[in-house]
Amino acid sequence: MFKPPVDLDSFSEPVRKLWRKMNPCTLCPRNCKVRRSEGETGFCEIAGMPRVSSVGPHFGEEPVLVGPGGSGTIFFAGCNLGCVFCQNFDISHLRYGSERSIEQLTEAMLALQNRRCSNINFVTPTHLAGPIAAAVESARTKGLTIPTVYNTGGYDSVDTLKLLSGFIDIYMPDMKYADSDVAKQLSDAPDYPQINRAAVKEMHRQIGDLKVEKGLAERGLLVRHLVLPNRLAGSFEIIDFLADEISTSTAINVMAQYRPCYRADRHPQINRYPRADEIEQVRQHAMQRGLTLIR
Repeated sequence: MFKPPVDLDSFSEPVRKLWRKMNPCTLCPRNCKVRRSEGETGFCEIAGMPRVSSVGPHFGEEPVLVGPGGSGTIFFAGCNLGCVFCQNFDISHLRYGSERSIEQLTEAMLALQNRRCSNINFVTPTHLAGPIAAAVESARTKGLTIPTVYNTGGYDSVDTLKLLSGFIDIYMPDMKYADSDVAKQLSDAPDYPQINRAAVKEMHRQIGDLKVEKGLAERGLLVRHLVLPNRLAGSFEIIDFLADEISTSTAINVMAQYRPCYRADRHPQINRYPRADEIEQVRQHAMQRGLTLIR
């Protein structure tokens, strides 16, 4: 029987279910089934409690998330993807950070709100959905009112997302790839396209299109798509999916900041920056399909 390092009796049933999914772990689509309560680690290499790299206002996010006080980011170490071009590889792959308790996460959220951050932005949260939900529930009882943001690589289990309903105000998933072979080569996740699309459908089902009030996002879905060189991301296919199966009002950030880093030099097709025309073609297609371009 899984015995978490916190007393869950006072938490809601969804929180308790999320914690139980950590042992054996089925929180994410990898279904490693390790016993994280006993210190075992799966693909993400994080055991039972969160490892946090940094906490603080971030002014480099999308303008609808930032505002005058910044987006209140909590960067979690570890990741359930193995992206060879990861720009945060020291956090995601090398797991730089220190372990935090639920109480410490709760206090961190309240401190960010007190610093007038626009939201609480959980960066790379998928493998820590249980502790995050517990901390959000605790923080709300203590006065947390600003929106919560689930800033994910998009490799998420629908069952886990359903349990997160009500804890998350803004889902911000990546949609990285449309092709399974590319997803396997670059992120060690050959089932990424189908998993990702099912997850985005569930996110939109829960909270709908992005709602912005006075220049700041309050609730809804905001998709991030990083343009890769040589059309490897399948950008047109992803945009068509959003327009045809999610909503023509979907908010999307077509991201142009790809750069070869970490182990990208081992993969000739992504060992360069995207050209301006490659990026512009994706943006034009998104506009032609009626999507809402952010940034």
